[in-house]
Amino acid sequence: MEDQTQRKPRILCLHGFRTSGEILKQLVLRWPEPVIQNLDLVFLDGQFPSQGRSDVEGIFDPPYYEWFQANEDFSEYRNFEECLAYIEDFMLKNGPFDGVLGFSQGAILAAALPGMQSQGVALGKVEKIKFLIVISGAMFGGNKFGMPKLASNAFSKPIDCLSLHFIGEKDFMKEESVALLEAFQNPVVIHHPKGHTVPKLDDKSLEIMVNFTDRIQRMI
Repeated sequence: MEDQTQRKPRILCLHGFRTSGEILKQLVLRWPEPVIQNLDLVFLDGQFPSQGRSDVEGIFDPPYYEWFQANEDFSEYRNFEECLAYIEDFMLKNGPFDGVLGFSQGAILAAALPGMQSQGVALGKVEKIKFLIVISGAMFGGNKFGMPKLASNAFSKPIDCLSLHFIGEKDFMKEESVALLEAFQNPVVIHHPKGHTVPKLDDKSLEIMVNFTDRIQRMI
C-alpha cells in the first residue's frame, strides 16, 4: 500500500526589514488551516540586529533584525555576502529546504536566490530551490533598488522556478512587485486590496494558494 504520510514541503521563511521571524510567523499563521497544515514552515531571524527604528514598533515586540544594509538610495549594499553565507549555513544545518518564502526585504532577497544559485554565486552547497512565495517583493536592479555585486546576473535570463507573488493594491511596493513578475517564467499571482503586509486570504486567494501548495507537494 502506498505511504500516505508524504512529507510536507519545507519552506525557509525570510522576514521583512527590521522585523523578525516571530513577527512573520504571526502574520503567516493567520492563513487558513487548509494552507498551513500542508506546509512545513521554518522562520529564521536575520543575522544583523536592527540598526535603526522599526516601522512595527508598538505593534510587534522586539527584537528586530535586518538581512543586510544599504545606503539611502539603495545603490550600495553592505553585508550582502555575509547574509547569503548565513542563510546557506542555516539551510545546511536545518534542511533540506524545498522552497523559500519572503516578505518585503526578505522577498527581495528570496526573489534573487534562484538566479544567484543557478549562476553558482550563492547557495552552492544546498539543494536547488524548487519554488518561491514572494510577498511585497521587488527586483534588485529595478527602478527602486540597486544591484548587489553578487546578484548582478541573478535576473539576466527568465527564472525557471515556480513562483507565487502577492501584490497589494495599496502597497507602496506595488509597481516593483508587478515589474518583478517579468523576471519569472509563468508566475502565479494573488492580488489583494491591502497595503504592505502579509494579507489574509479571501476565497479566491485561498483557492489559488491551495492549488499552488498542491503543485509544490507534487514536486518534492
